[in-house]
Amino acid sequence: MDFSVVLQQFLNGLSIGSVYAIFALGYTLVFSILGIINFAHGAVFTLGAYFTYVLCGGAFGFNGLMANLSLPKELHLPFFVAIVVSSLLTGAVSVLIERIAFRPLRDRQADPLLTLVSSLGVALAIVNTIQYLVGAESYSFPSNIYGNLPPAINFGTVDKLIAIRTVQIVIFSVSAIILSILTYAINFTKLGKAMKAVAEDAITASLLGINTDFFILLTFFVSGFLAGLAGTLVSSSVSIAGPYFGIGFGLKGLAVIVLGGLGNIPGAVVGGVVLGLAESFVPSDQSAYKEAVAFALIFIVLLIRPQGLLGKSFVQKV
Repeated sequence: MDFSVVLQQFLNGLSIGSVYAIFALGYTLVFSILGIINFAHGAVFTLGAYFTYVLCGGAFGFNGLMANLSLPKELHLPFFVAIVVSSLLTGAVSVLIERIAFRPLRDRQADPLLTLVSSLGVALAIVNTIQYLVGAESYSFPSNIYGNLPPAINFGTVDKLIAIRTVQIVIFSVSAIILSILTYAINFTKLGKAMKAVAEDAITASLLGINTDFFILLTFFVSGFLAGLAGTLVSSSVSIAGPYFGIGFGLKGLAVIVLGGLGNIPGAVVGGVVLGLAESFVPSDQSAYKEAVAFALIFIVLLIRPQGLLGKSFVQKV
């Protein structure tokens, strides 16, 4: 394979892999604190895309309760402002989900399986509400969403031209910034260290004076923020493919955290990049099998290392 083609595919994989990493981090944070999978995470991902679309001035189609609705021009926001506002909104939605679907069951010390089913019910409710309000149409961001930036940046020779789409640069840059901030916050701030303490042992952390309920809410807010951010980044690259837009990405997010190691934050980043690169190197004429190849790779890795790439093996004492 030509080096320029390899480099092109590598850059493509790095771009989408960084989004997978951001999305999977939301799963990982909740799992590390509560030991459960939040199946509503994919629906929050979808909400982020819709929120940003509306805030940027997008109009809905002819179906649904909010048919033909769009914000007044005075309320339209630039893309990079809209993405922050929409992510804050999805963070708030995620906190609301915790209060409705997780807190009551946790207070009653319910079986974790019931919590999983509860989050799945919330996900279906959100998806169906979106469809009821705005229909099932696909929506695309305008081509000039990034202002005067060129659609792509080309480098290399004429016969070995490598083109990097501006959206890919934006995705990778935003992802790198967010991952750096999150890594620093978790490892080097008091809030981050307290969150790690709650994840390690919530009861002991509570006895030491840490407000565990606050950190659970903070975890859900950050998780929702990351989901909304990832939803916007992906939809700006392709489109919002209807209310079920986040379901497929939700499955990939689960695959990423399993690949990287359940509850392992660096593992989620590594797993996301590995999955993105695996998908990007599938030949274009075999693109229908892209997901099959990626998940086959995950299957092989887990056969060799069941705890994931960076996960720790557990020793059960008897």
